[in-house]
Amino acid sequence: MPSTLWGLPAHPLVVHLVVFLVPLAVVATLVVALWPRARRVSAPWVLAVTTVAVLSIPLATSSGENLEHQVPHSALVERHAELADMLLPLAGAMWLGLAVLTGVGWYARRQPAAAPRWAGAVTVAAAVLAVGGAVASGVQVARIGHSGADAVWHDVAAHQGRR
Repeated sequence: MPSTLWGLPAHPLVVHLVVFLVPLAVVATLVVALWPRARRVSAPWVLAVTTVAVLSIPLATSSGENLEHQVPHSALVERHAELADMLLPLAGAMWLGLAVLTGVGWYARRQPAAAPRWAGAVTVAAAVLAVGGAVASGVQVARIGHSGADAVWHDVAAHQGRR
C-alpha cells in the first residue's frame, strides 16, 4: 500500500473506510443476528458488507504502520497501534458468526424437511458469536478512534490549555 495518496498520508484517508464500514456492519449484524425475519431477508447482503469491512481493516493497519515510521515515536501512537491490532480478530469473530448464521439459514430454507436437529443450536451459537464480535468491534473502533485523535491532537490541546 502506498504511504501517500494525492500527496497526503494514506492512513487518515483509508481509515475512514473502517470508521464507516465497521460500525455499519456492527449495526447490520446485530439486526440480522437478533431478528430472524431480517436474517432471512438480508443476511447475504449484510455478510457482503461485513466482508468488505473486515477486508478494509488490514488496509488501515498497513497504512498506519507506514505512517508510524514517519512520525515521532510516542506512547500515544504506540497505544493507538496496539488497539488497532486487536480489531481484526474481533471483526473476524463477527464475520464468522454472521457467515455461519447465513449458511445455516440458507441450508434450512433449501431443505426444510431435512433440516438437521443441530441447526437450531448452531444458529444460537452463531448468533452469540456474531453479537459478541459485533459489540466488541464497535467498542474497539471507538477506542481506536479516540486513541488516534488523542495521538494527533494531544499537543494542540496541551498548547491551548497554556493560553
